[in-house]
Amino acid sequence: MTQSPSNPVGMRRKPRQARSQERVNRILDVAEAMFIAEGYNGTTTNAIATHAQVPIGSLYQFFPDKAAILQALALRYNQLLHQKLIALDRGELATQPLSTYVDQLIDATDSFFTEYPGYHAIFIQVQEAIPELEQIENAADTQLIQEFAASLAQRQPGLAAGDYQAIAFVLVKAIGTLLWLSLSQEATFRQRLVAETKRLTLGYLQSYFPPNPT
Repeated sequence: MTQSPSNPVGMRRKPRQARSQERVNRILDVAEAMFIAEGYNGTTTNAIATHAQVPIGSLYQFFPDKAAILQALALRYNQLLHQKLIALDRGELATQPLSTYVDQLIDATDSFFTEYPGYHAIFIQVQEAIPELEQIENAADTQLIQEFAASLAQRQPGLAAGDYQAIAFVLVKAIGTLLWLSLSQEATFRQRLVAETKRLTLGYLQSYFPPNPT
């Protein structure tokens, strides 16, 4: 769901050694936990460095400020979600009925939000305050749209390239928005919204790819 630039968004430099990468990962892990517990505005780079047990100078070698840490965390979240979704195009699932594919697609997205609650808990606080986050999300969506368009063309051939692009755009934006909004609802209603998202998605896809008559 993301780009993998040579110098990740917001970072001063990319870690090139395993020890440096481990340090960056520790900074991000600690920042994630603190942003959830203390809030983004209530967390400082000094506190992150202290809890990550790295000198503040080492933190600043990679991240010029707290916003850069947040951007790197956003990029990591998107990479994790992308890995989940791209796996759906591999193995037996690629040839399963459309209904099975839709169930797995939405379940994978929903499970990501469950496994990484910080994605919503953190970014709901700052999504309008840091424009760079929108750039990261837009780049992630663009990549997903291209990959879904290619996947659908291979799975369900017969349409024009522009049709697959439009269908993929609707899928990415609609599923992402509905599941994001569901996160602020109580548990029972959230699961109802997940089910409704599946129903909406399957009906939409079947309008282009009707099931084969038995």
